[in-house]
Amino acid sequence: MNSEQIIASLKELVAAGDAPGKVLTDPADLDTYGKDWTKIYPPKPLAIVLPKTTEQVQALVKFANENQIALVPSGGRTGLSAGAVAANGEVVVAFDNMNQILDFNASDRIVRCQAGVVTEQLQNFAEENGLYYPVDFASAGSSQLGGNLSTNAGGIKVIRYGMSRDWVAGLKVVTGKGDILDLNKDLEKNNTGYDLRHLFIGAEGTLGFITEATMKLTRQPDNLTVLVLGLGDLTNTMDVLQKFQSKLDLTAYEFFSHQAMGHVLAHGQVQAPFETEAPYYALLEFEAVSDQVMDDAMALFEHCVEEGWVLDGVISQSETQAQNLWQLRERISESIAPRTPYKNDISVVVSKVPGFLQEIESVVTDHYPDFEIIWFGHIGDGNLHLNILKPEGMANEDFFEKCQQVNKWVFEIVERYQGSVSAEHGVGMTKKPYLQYTRSEAEIAYLRGIKQVFDPNGIMNPGKIFD
Repeated sequence: MNSEQIIASLKELVAAGDAPGKVLTDPADLDTYGKDWTKIYPPKPLAIVLPKTTEQVQALVKFANENQIALVPSGGRTGLSAGAVAANGEVVVAFDNMNQILDFNASDRIVRCQAGVVTEQLQNFAEENGLYYPVDFASAGSSQLGGNLSTNAGGIKVIRYGMSRDWVAGLKVVTGKGDILDLNKDLEKNNTGYDLRHLFIGAEGTLGFITEATMKLTRQPDNLTVLVLGLGDLTNTMDVLQKFQSKLDLTAYEFFSHQAMGHVLAHGQVQAPFETEAPYYALLEFEAVSDQVMDDAMALFEHCVEEGWVLDGVISQSETQAQNLWQLRERISESIAPRTPYKNDISVVVSKVPGFLQEIESVVTDHYPDFEIIWFGHIGDGNLHLNILKPEGMANEDFFEKCQQVNKWVFEIVERYQGSVSAEHGVGMTKKPYLQYTRSEAEIAYLRGIKQVFDPNGIMNPGKIFD
């Protein structure tokens, strides 16, 4: 089939039923839907399909199998590993119009959503019903549930609430063969063999497409309070974490460098938390459910100051102030975006973070002293975001080429520390060449075997995770 015939067939497929979908071919739409937040691979999709139902997705997958057409899933397009990039004439299946909350059961605290439901939409729904969806990140206003699950997104609350995977009661998926599977049926206990949910969570659409997810909710947190601390040394992040966790159940423990905060402050709308400058900062969040908890927090803070771990600090006195303090961390990505940052999302066991970070920074600064390095991340769960900013005047191509060499050095350190080359953004295309630094050859062979079972014709998001 030629391109015109394929597009005509796609339009016919999604026109079926009471809720017709759309097919887009305008160049502006191809550019918008054909990429994610990475800037390395120019998008070149053939067409964009926006289905409305699981049955339409099934019809698309069967058609793609019959005609050997590659399909790329697209959610909120906020990923940073090029997992949702269509760079080779693929058909993009975008879930923007499958954005309905379908069912809610207050007794079971579960809510059934289509894949295109935006994270913030689910959070707001939970709040309106007196409950809480705790998976949260800076892109919550645009990231979609299907994409979150396909990369097993984590975010800022993992230390207390875990990853996206931990909140999935059930999934409806269309496999690469075109079969519709209803996985786990929302059961809390179901020990009947392999739990196929967990194959599709984190699979980046390479085994099939998630079309619906039943998500678990929990109680709302009580009086969330934020403490921002200036740290004298990177190793103090572990000292402070260990001390506070001995008394408090933290809901978040984030860190960022002085350079990172400098970009946020220069970007405007956010003020410095205190006058004292520190090389690193920690942001702690906890539930101040009683005066005793607040007394414990202040005693812990005073102990950390006495030990020399903390140079200064501030604690929120209201919900508004807590939100403002969070902006110091959550606005980092947007503040450095104009500098074309090259991003790495890496992780190690929490206790190894200081030595790990110092080794990486030393290697990069020794070889490229003109590169500005911005560190931040979810240090409470061992997840660090390494951002290298492009020097002014350097061409993008030259910068990315130099960063490829940086990657090799960084991932050799990751391998030595037995860490992960991708903590929460998936493998996609950007991390694909480095998968062997985290996964053994035997593991990768099993991954390939699983893909062959679910997607024998190799049409589902090809070229992602592995070739």
